[in-house]
Amino acid sequence: MIRSLAAEVFFLFKIVRRIIAVVVLLVLIVPSYESYQIWRTGHTAKPVSSDAIIVLGAAQFNGVPTPILSARIEDARALFRAGLAPLIITVGAGAKGDNFSEAQSSSNTLKSGAHLVKAAKVVTISVGRDTLSSTVAYAAYMRLHNLKSVIIATDPYHCYRAMAMARDAGLTASCAPVATGPGSTAHTGFRYIVRETGAYLAYKTVGRVGIHLSDQVKN
Repeated sequence: MIRSLAAEVFFLFKIVRRIIAVVVLLVLIVPSYESYQIWRTGHTAKPVSSDAIIVLGAAQFNGVPTPILSARIEDARALFRAGLAPLIITVGAGAKGDNFSEAQSSSNTLKSGAHLVKAAKVVTISVGRDTLSSTVAYAAYMRLHNLKSVIIATDPYHCYRAMAMARDAGLTASCAPVATGPGSTAHTGFRYIVRETGAYLAYKTVGRVGIHLSDQVKN
């Protein structure tokens, strides 16, 4: 009887040890895989002709875009001029006390300068303090107007998550990673990838049960 009990305990111990090994393996493999996908997408993403170009918001100061937002705006302007989409949608709310929203700052900049975009070709959606709420906002507008595909103008290592959210919202998505500014690959690296990995995994796990963790970053 003692031997039988010892055998059962040993068997249970082996099962627990294997479960722990699998969990540890998943904890190591899954984040590593997603980090690689974020890095790869940041270096290989290409825009595809679409119904609209999305300028995801970032910080602005009294209507003046910060360098990280300026890079996204100019990326969108170049895509529009190249004929890759007939419409630009800017998104992003403003902080309490701001005179302008992130979306307004983006739109005003697009509608000015040497290569201005006509006002009729720019849609301003002053909603969204992070990627998910911005995606929900522009996806709702697109469904209302029967628009189905987007090019997202954002930072290279943000492309993977931004496209995933757009696709989950029922859109066909490609990304145009910025090549200049503080969000480009020349000025970002390991820390940005780690932050994006955490944000992506949070979105795909706790986000599925309605827990929304904001990814807002002051830039």
